[in-house]
Amino acid sequence: MGKASSASGDNKELSDFLRSRRARVTPEQAGVTPGPSRRVPGLRREEVALSAGLSADYYIRLERGRVGNASEAVLEAVARALLLDDVERAHLFALARPQSVVTVSRSALPRRVRPGAYALLEVLRDTPAMILDGRMDVLALNALARAIFADFETMPICERNLARFMFLDPVARELFVEWDMAARMVVTGLHLYAGRRPDDPQLTELIDRLSEADADFRRWWAAHDVEAFSHGTRHYRHPVVGEFTLNYETLIFPGDPDQWLFVSTAEPGSPASEALRALANQIDNPDT
Repeated sequence: MGKASSASGDNKELSDFLRSRRARVTPEQAGVTPGPSRRVPGLRREEVALSAGLSADYYIRLERGRVGNASEAVLEAVARALLLDDVERAHLFALARPQSVVTVSRSALPRRVRPGAYALLEVLRDTPAMILDGRMDVLALNALARAIFADFETMPICERNLARFMFLDPVARELFVEWDMAARMVVTGLHLYAGRRPDDPQLTELIDRLSEADADFRRWWAAHDVEAFSHGTRHYRHPVVGEFTLNYETLIFPGDPDQWLFVSTAEPGSPASEALRALANQIDNPDT
């Protein structure tokens, strides 16, 4: 992945993100009449600058990652010109103004889960639940989550990661019926974290490992898409209880925005509810 900035001051992550967003906006969306000799799929740099009310030279330097401290007004104008949504806008600010984000690296410190959070997992024993951090490390999970996904707690600490599971474990491609959608969402979440923690060496190691191992990951990471997956549905194909669909919610823990609870629930009386009940019964009665 590389760091967001190099010794020369260039901000490569910002540069790549702006180029990817510019290529996505069509001239028609921006109110620009494309000429007959146009060769770029999206907007030209000069067109973004004009739409944002900036000089072409300034925007070119910004896109090359050579503007050290872009103002909030400038970034707002660029976000409007590139038609960024709220998540993309926040990611732009995190990349362009890293001094406004907590930059003290926590990655070298052990990720501690509060006792109250562990207790919450036990309260939620009838539904799959796990606690993750922004890097997608699985910090804790309950028995039903282990039964559906994987027993992360038996793995070496460096391998207890949802992204590693998604791209490196063949079980994941069988478990997720819509694997492409679920896997790509993991990538967009990692990009959000990378914007907040550009100097996390463990994230860099993770991205390099996944990029080397999986062509889908390489392609999706290069797209620089970002998304906060706060809720939705997932379809599973479990080797014991078959296919079922669960709703999910993600909840950020107060006091630590880099830890969050991923909870899956089933509609009452649905096949998914029966599947969870069957898995819970197997956990409680392993010899039956």
